[in-house]
Amino acid sequence: MNRIALARRLPSSSRSLLRLCNSSRLKVVSSSVSLSVSSKAQAALYSSASSPSSSSIAIDNKTIANKQKLYVIDQLTPGSIFFLPHGARIFNRLIEFMRVQQRLYGFEEVITPLIYKQDLWKTSGHYQHYKQDMFEVIGEHHHEGEGEVDESHYGLKPMNCPGHCVMFSKHDRSFRDLPVRFADFSPLHRNESSGALSGLTRVRKFHQDDGHIFCEPSQIKSEIESCLALIETSYCVFGLNEYRLSLSTRPEGYVGTLDVWNKAEENLKMALDNSGKEWHINEGDGAFYGPKIDILVKDNNGKEHQTATIQLDFQLPKNFDLKYTGSEKTVENTPVLIHRAVFGSLERFMAILLDHYQGNWPFWLNPKQAVIIPVAERHHDYASKIYSKLSGKNDFITSNEASGSKSFPVSVQPGKLHSRYFNVDILASDETVGARTRRAISEGYSYIIMVGDREVENANLSVRSRTNRKTEALEIKDVITKFSNLEDNYE
Repeated sequence: MNRIALARRLPSSSRSLLRLCNSSRLKVVSSSVSLSVSSKAQAALYSSASSPSSSSIAIDNKTIANKQKLYVIDQLTPGSIFFLPHGARIFNRLIEFMRVQQRLYGFEEVITPLIYKQDLWKTSGHYQHYKQDMFEVIGEHHHEGEGEVDESHYGLKPMNCPGHCVMFSKHDRSFRDLPVRFADFSPLHRNESSGALSGLTRVRKFHQDDGHIFCEPSQIKSEIESCLALIETSYCVFGLNEYRLSLSTRPEGYVGTLDVWNKAEENLKMALDNSGKEWHINEGDGAFYGPKIDILVKDNNGKEHQTATIQLDFQLPKNFDLKYTGSEKTVENTPVLIHRAVFGSLERFMAILLDHYQGNWPFWLNPKQAVIIPVAERHHDYASKIYSKLSGKNDFITSNEASGSKSFPVSVQPGKLHSRYFNVDILASDETVGARTRRAISEGYSYIIMVGDREVENANLSVRSRTNRKTEALEIKDVITKFSNLEDNYE
């Protein structure tokens, strides 16, 4: 699938996005993330804020995260991330972004349980092949007035595919219903060894943009090509235009027949050949249930991280006895399952982006999009009103926080769905305006909004970016339009 063929696979909205990537408005500075594959025609990002730092010395993602107060960890729950407010903003924006992209490709989001009885994992085969990497949960329930104790053994889910198979099985399916595409952001748990745990890149509790496609054999090629197109379009937005593709083939402990495995590997090889990208084979490194395509990205230390994945699975639908009625109506067929993730682990993807941007987040992804600096105390009320309009927080919250009050009005109007608000703070202190401006730049705010006598009198704002000292006098509606356009264009 060459680049023209790839563009034809994309929904119209994604084609527009790809055109923006190819417009070459700015070149990517490739010092912070080392990637390998030839997509240099796409190496254009949406703004200078989107490109990585040009510094020759890369800062470790853990150091950046600590400085920006994105997350903390604690030995009370090893390998689990406590996302602080700014980290949660980035995390939620990544999910929001992927929800939009997946919808274009026909995925329906679902929510599934975290805990299942061992019976599920025995049916799926994970209990036999993955038991050592799962957390066991034992539930003991004493029924009131009865002497019996109901003790059941459960497992925290390490992946979503068995749960999605259960969902698929709950309704009668026809060939006309296929492909069925489920997307799921539920948290997952894997019992990594304590010595392997490391920041965001190696955790025990994590989230995936997990997707599963149930389709007919004749739909495999087009579905895999669509998955590759979704990955290409999404990575373009982040400037991750170059990545390495690998095909992992049949391992020693595989399940299923050799014929089924050969067919699965052939389908993936065909899709990779048609992608127009270089790829290599990892012999014997596939999952026990099917071959897979992995996308690998290097961090600043040269270490590769597996992010996106596409896995073909003929076995799991058989384990769950999944069926759909074929065109003959009297014949029941077994669907093919495609496992798919674009970000892979969201936590790991955040670490890669921290390395990539070196903390200089593009506006649309920045947890600190703008800061309002009132020149003097008399400008605080006006600054609070501007803050309310940009952040979505009511005036009384800002006023109460400034005065130390914890009281709230008796009645508050509900917020509107799909309202547009931004990550804005107020920097009011005894420091000079210059000192606060330098602090705002150091802390990574994309825009600095000054409020003084002139702004109050003219009912406008003085706005400058962190990379340019030139200020603009804008009305609040123009600031909202400016910020909205930056987000819409992923700048």
